[in-house]
Amino acid sequence: MSYKTDPFTYEVIKDSLISTGEEMFIALARTSMSPIIYEVLDYACGLTNKKGELVTLGNGVTGFIGMLSFMVKETLKVYGDDINDGDVFLINDPYEGGGSHLCDVGLVLPIFQNGELVAFVANKAHWTEVGGKDTGSMSTNSTDVYQEGLQFPCIKLFDKGIENKALVKLIESNVRFPELSIGDMRAQIASLKTGEKRIQGLCNKYTTESILESMERFLDQGEKLTINEISKLEKL
Repeated sequence: MSYKTDPFTYEVIKDSLISTGEEMFIALARTSMSPIIYEVLDYACGLTNKKGELVTLGNGVTGFIGMLSFMVKETLKVYGDDINDGDVFLINDPYEGGGSHLCDVGLVLPIFQNGELVAFVANKAHWTEVGGKDTGSMSTNSTDVYQEGLQFPCIKLFDKGIENKALVKLIESNVRFPELSIGDMRAQIASLKTGEKRIQGLCNKYTTESILESMERFLDQGEKLTINEISKLEKL
């Protein structure tokens, strides 16, 4: 496959995409409220293309990395064309969208450039509390998911930049440590906004077409390397 972006520019863009994931990761750690996030690093951040395929990441918990793509794909599945600039989606559904337990709360933000959807940024972090019958929302003897806390089935936390204040109030009223949970939520938003700012900056500097092509090129390279390694296993 031939690419329009020259290899030197591509390498610069590729490294910038990688650093975007890492900067999002650091931003979340530095602004979070819970020790389980800023000390244990029980979270992960990532950048996907507009199809929801993971491009780069900032990794604390490896298990979360594979969930980020499913969160974005669930967002695309649920909302389709109703995804707008300024939206932020909240999801911790354990059955859809790459869920784990309810404390692992994910946020998804679409990135637009001149009205065009370019990519998504997403993160998943372990909140101290999402309610439920036990403090910390960690139950060893629960008999159904409703005892474990609040479920967020891919809902809009922000709609075109307008915060859903009723949803925030609902969370505050159903968790034992609202300052921690809401603080971590806002830290996740800050992380996503960091990623959005970096990608939009790259689009302005190198053109949106170059960024879109570079993301696909990066994924193509990863696929080729993986296939090459798998072929070596077949010879053993």
